[in-house]
Amino acid sequence: MHPLLHLLVTVIGLSGVGDAAPATSSSSAPTVTIDSGAVVGTTTVLAGAQVTVEQYLGIPFAASPTRFAPPAEPTSWQSPYQATKYGPACIQQFNYPEASRNASIAWFDTPPPPAGESEDCLNLNVYVPATPGKNKTVMAWIYGGSLQFGYNSAIYYDGSSFATNQDVIIVTLNYRTNVFGFPNSPELPLTKRNLGFLDQRFALDWIQRNIAAFGGDPQKVTIFGESAGAASVDILVTSTPQNPPFRAAIMESGQSSFYINPTNAPTSWLTLAAALNCTQAYPQSNLTCLRAANASIIKSTIEHLALAFTPVSDNVTMLRYPEAARVNKSIAPVPILSGTNANEGTIFTVGMSDASAYLVSTLGNQTALIQDILAAYPLAPAAQLAAIVTDFAFTCPAGVLSNDSHAVDFPTWRYYFNATFANTQAQFFPGAGAYHSSEIPIVWGTYPRVNATAEEAGLSQYMQTSWATFARNPSGGPGWTGVPNVAALSNGSVLIEPIAAGVVDRNCQFYRPYYNAVGIAVQGAGSG
Repeated sequence: MHPLLHLLVTVIGLSGVGDAAPATSSSSAPTVTIDSGAVVGTTTVLAGAQVTVEQYLGIPFAASPTRFAPPAEPTSWQSPYQATKYGPACIQQFNYPEASRNASIAWFDTPPPPAGESEDCLNLNVYVPATPGKNKTVMAWIYGGSLQFGYNSAIYYDGSSFATNQDVIIVTLNYRTNVFGFPNSPELPLTKRNLGFLDQRFALDWIQRNIAAFGGDPQKVTIFGESAGAASVDILVTSTPQNPPFRAAIMESGQSSFYINPTNAPTSWLTLAAALNCTQAYPQSNLTCLRAANASIIKSTIEHLALAFTPVSDNVTMLRYPEAARVNKSIAPVPILSGTNANEGTIFTVGMSDASAYLVSTLGNQTALIQDILAAYPLAPAAQLAAIVTDFAFTCPAGVLSNDSHAVDFPTWRYYFNATFANTQAQFFPGAGAYHSSEIPIVWGTYPRVNATAEEAGLSQYMQTSWATFARNPSGGPGWTGVPNVAALSNGSVLIEPIAAGVVDRNCQFYRPYYNAVGIAVQGAGSG
């Protein structure tokens, strides 16, 4: 397995975040008409706000999918569709067994989806500010979760704050993950194995066709996401060079290099088929067997065996060499805002402290290089490993992306999030720092109001405004100087501190040969 991917298939969650400010619902029932029929939503007002938000929840953007098949158009409805509650999440894959897992990492599990799990999960939510004017800016969110889990109804992704404070329309979409989204069956055409990515494209096409009915402008769509969601955003950017269904992209702690797949080997698929006796019962077609299998049994099996189902490089929905495409300018010509957190690696290295072993497993027996890397991180063992993982898997690939994008004249901005607040820190791990995903409740305004500080509220307002400012005018940026400068966002002040990329990327030269070798970077391009 690719070393970066090995890190990212670890089940992670969004610990420590909580509900947005209390909201109240009114009895009005906003209604719009889309290409499938009339849709009835609900309204809400955040505490202390003057703007009403219309919520349209759980709208099907595709038919109930055939297992291991691409998405299809939904059936039109004759009666108004009641979009008043969240739709089901797609089937999730978590670590197993819970009982034997180290208690220190039990927080990785996210709360259960409000509407449960189902294969009939291709739905989206639309949050609309009930303010005058049409042709509003649209921001479409793609969730993270290692392409193993995630859902659009998570409390962190409630778009009411964004819609209220920024006068933008927020769309949160579901897509299939794990084996249901990325089956990699040898019996499927290569271009029909990345079903989760096809789901994302299908949802973006739905936005193009229907967002005007909600007052949005289909020409003003920004896609954004975190972790695997950010990787999905980058995969969309690098694989849709012509007529992309978006005009800007925001990537939080992720890029396409997470999922580069040099071999497309169907190892997990074949293991699953064997575990469910498909090889014996259906020797001519494992696909037929697994399509007929009970979904709960499939879920249990992939969890018990910890099988990682990863995308294939089909050069249609995902490129084998995305960075080469970026350097060649054969990608979507859109402005980019990307960044990482200061302590991305902490939650991936809980209970681990052997940086040398990690580097050997990643880089091979390059003794001199490994010794140089270890010397560059003069920290206690656990902190040393976390810092190396932070740079190797997150900071430095983000630097490559930003620097290469800037070098070929795409408008590019970068941030470095280094803020910690007591009410967003995981209780089990007070030293996690600005850990992976910890910026999400700050950006979305869904941080817990209990014990919130003025600095936290101010930084949340600043970052949310910056994201929306970029979405409204991508070529103008989020409000700070572009690459090669980096905006350092911390809880010391709501004002940004511009720093040189070289400060953030000071150790990235150690990893550059590896990036070049696997295609994460291109020889001679950029400086990350």
